[in-house]
Amino acid sequence: MDRAIAQRLIEHLNRDAEHLARRFGLRYRSITAERAGVTSRYGVCYADGAIKIRLRHATTGRPLKYSSLVNTLCHELAHLRHFNHGPRFRAFYLEILDHARVLGIYRPGRPQIAAPARPAPASQRRATAPAAVQLDLFG
Repeated sequence: MDRAIAQRLIEHLNRDAEHLARRFGLRYRSITAERAGVTSRYGVCYADGAIKIRLRHATTGRPLKYSSLVNTLCHELAHLRHFNHGPRFRAFYLEILDHARVLGIYRPGRPQIAAPARPAPASQRRATAPAAVQLDLFG
């Protein structure tokens, strides 16, 4: 990955992190790119508030989709309040992720769900929040 592309991605993630951190009263020290050789994780949050995010696919080296980077960012920001993967962490992570979706920062791919045979009549339809989807991580 080109160094300039990596720098732009980190700058963009930092801007988005500022909005999310402010909204949830979180404080982080820094957000930087994970080293190129790290393949065992998408991100890490240290106790001092430093966050590192892997920007590229582990084997192809291609940049990950921005929504998958934001997903990782939200996960690591949630660790600033809950330094574990327990139920309170998961609930808080999903709250941050939902807010990122509302802001238009998090835009995952469309869910791969079969369409119903016949759509419900308009009078029976109701607005619902989009269901959680498996991310399409690569561009």
